[in-house]
Amino acid sequence: MIALLQRVNSAAVTVHEECIARIGAGLLVFIAVERGDGEMQAERLIERVLDYRIFSDSEGRMNRSLRDIDGDLLLVSQFTLAADTRKGTRPSFTPAAAPEDARRLFDCCVSRAARSPLRVEQGRFGADMKVSLINDGPVTLWLRVASGDDDV
Repeated sequence: MIALLQRVNSAAVTVHEECIARIGAGLLVFIAVERGDGEMQAERLIERVLDYRIFSDSEGRMNRSLRDIDGDLLLVSQFTLAADTRKGTRPSFTPAAAPEDARRLFDCCVSRAARSPLRVEQGRFGADMKVSLINDGPVTLWLRVASGDDDV
């Protein structure tokens, strides 16, 4: 599974001109599910997202996690993160999981995150979403948890 984390001052998701999710300071996380991913990867990915130290401490160092700052979390499915772009000028999406598997594992990520005391919002799986954000920093990081990783 792949997560693209963006530290934000605020973020929102709109579908058909209706705002369906909005957060304040925290993380906007785009998630892609790859073939072969399972519940273990989903659980591990969300644990890493919640504990990843990308917020500044009193000395300006990235030493605090989303949990530490009691920040908000907005999860958005984005299969295009799984694209194979190694050759040609058109991405291949064969590494991405089938839609039914991706939906199930994205929902697993949302459920796991919702068990935390943090405010968790989500986009709408498979919808044409408009995502707006005010990036803080900017800080944008890419995380990957693959089947067979030692830390899974």
